[in-house]
Amino acid sequence: MRSIYYGNAQQVRGVEEYYLAEGKASGIHMMRVRNGIGMEVEVCLDRCADITRVTFRGDNLGYFSPAGYVAPTYYDANGAEMIRSFTGGFLTTCGLDNVGLPCEIDGIRYPLHGRISNQPAEHCYWIETEDEFIIYATIRQAGLLMEKLELVRKISIGKLENTICVKDRITNCGQDETPCMILYHMNIGYPLLSEHAILDIPAQNIKARNTFAEECIEQWKVIEEPGSLKEEACYFHDFIMDGFARLFNPDINKGIEIRFDAKKLNCFTQWKMMGKYDYVMGLEPGNCLPNGRKQATEEGKLVLLKEQEDVTYRIDIKIVEE
Repeated sequence: MRSIYYGNAQQVRGVEEYYLAEGKASGIHMMRVRNGIGMEVEVCLDRCADITRVTFRGDNLGYFSPAGYVAPTYYDANGAEMIRSFTGGFLTTCGLDNVGLPCEIDGIRYPLHGRISNQPAEHCYWIETEDEFIIYATIRQAGLLMEKLELVRKISIGKLENTICVKDRITNCGQDETPCMILYHMNIGYPLLSEHAILDIPAQNIKARNTFAEECIEQWKVIEEPGSLKEEACYFHDFIMDGFARLFNPDINKGIEIRFDAKKLNCFTQWKMMGKYDYVMGLEPGNCLPNGRKQATEEGKLVLLKEQEDVTYRIDIKIVEE
């Protein structure tokens, strides 16, 4: 609906495309969406069309790593080197050949959290409807005598409500049955994340990833101040019905809710990193745990796609106030 108060809708809302210009970020293709009711969303098209920033009425909601924006050109797939190009952002997509620990299987090396988040998107465009802005992008992870996977992403950003919906369709475009691992590495940062924030994950079961996390398991939902934990702690949550996580900070009267189909995305990882200068809470739905492809293979837990078979995943995010 047009308004008589302005002649150009960009005065209050809209989508803008731009390129970054400095350092390792030089040349990165971005889209910024302002929904007109307080929310701004930045999408990095050159990094799997991941969501790098979400702000609401001036307050940052996501996490931005010390590495900042890093173009795919600088991506290093060796071992855990991807951390040096890990922007973090509000959403980093992990997969599609590996999630979690780097490993080697039959002479093939699989890097930390896979390769898809460092693949530039193709066929990127946006449309506007009466209720939302929609960004479309296609990301391919394919090679000769290798996997041939295509991810078609649709990001819907509400104009009437402060909502984000990420819907992915992943297709095996090759003839061989191919594993498909995915984890939505959603990262919450300051000022939404602080020692006064309240976390709610109504799971049925909680399991610690390692000995250190087990020692702190009674504090899994407590958000401490920076520097309070000596290392990261990860917890795995099981849902019976719908997946849900909520983090709210009364200091800024803002929070987010995340919803997902826990039958399809049947693994949920909570990542607590309460370090000084490395302060982040990851809320991460996935179809696997971040223990690496080797362990998933040994346990028979890989999602496999046959020739031309596809699978669809969806994450719904809502900004909340009280």
